Amino acid sequence: MGNSLKAIVAFMPSDGCQKYLLEDLEEMPVDKMVDLSGRQLRRLPLHICSFRELVKLYLSNNNLTHLPPELEQLQNLQILALDFNNFRALPPAVCALKQLCILYLGNNKLCSLPLELRLLQNLRTLWIESNCLQQLPEVVCELSLLKTLHAGSNALRTLPTRLRGLRELRSIWLSGNLLAEFPSVLLHMPSLEVIDVDRNAIHFFPSLAHMPGLKLVIYDHNPCRNAPKVAKGVRRVGRWSEESPEPRKRSGAVIEISLNERPSPPSANKAEPE
Repeated sequence: MGNSLKAIVAFMPSDGCQKYLLEDLEEMPVDKMVDLSGRQLRRLPLHICSFRELVKLYLSNNNLTHLPPELEQLQNLQILALDFNNFRALPPAVCALKQLCILYLGNNKLCSLPLELRLLQNLRTLWIESNCLQQLPEVVCELSLLKTLHAGSNALRTLPTRLRGLRELRSIWLSGNLLAEFPSVLLHMPSLEVIDVDRNAIHFFPSLAHMPGLKLVIYDHNPCRNAPKVAKGVRRVGRWSEESPEPRKRSGAVIEISLNERPSPPSANKAEPE
């Protein structure tokens, strides 16, 4: 089906038109996964909510602004992808999906997250990049099992001190924000393995040599005067990354980071719950 035809049909709310967009998806697939990405959907067909055993639901790259309360019926759902839509608020039904392990909310229009997000105590990975967040919502600090947080391309200037309570957090991606200083709370999170503060406004980096779990720090594209000190074996990506602790004769040295170290966008055959 051509994209232009999909776009026209998407404006028509009749069941027949929606069935056309879904390409006759009437029964839950054997693999317990439904991928409706890029279907020009403006609403989630209610019969999808009857697939009670569904484990993965991909709704990326549509025109969704809300989800029906019936979504709450999907109590076995572990992966939910809502990125690249038009959400201005997180649909309440999402916070009732207590088995969620991975939640993709990137590339929407979110300015905040509801307090009810704290109910998702099984959440391990949260993507909230490319939204309208001016501060990291405090409720994120209550997701005790969170291991990976993608919060890049927002307008964050600081991080809440309560973030240090996330003892399971291993990687935090903050590129493309408005950080003028390296977030001091990260210095008190010894379990962190990956810190990405690329493309911010950080002028000076404190020593990170005391962080025993650190494996990779990305600090490129900051107006920094120094490279962060790190322990032996920790990889740095940024200016003067081959020199320690201060730049000497060389400048502009950048180590290319391999693809498997970069955060990857969600896809139906990549993300798996831990």
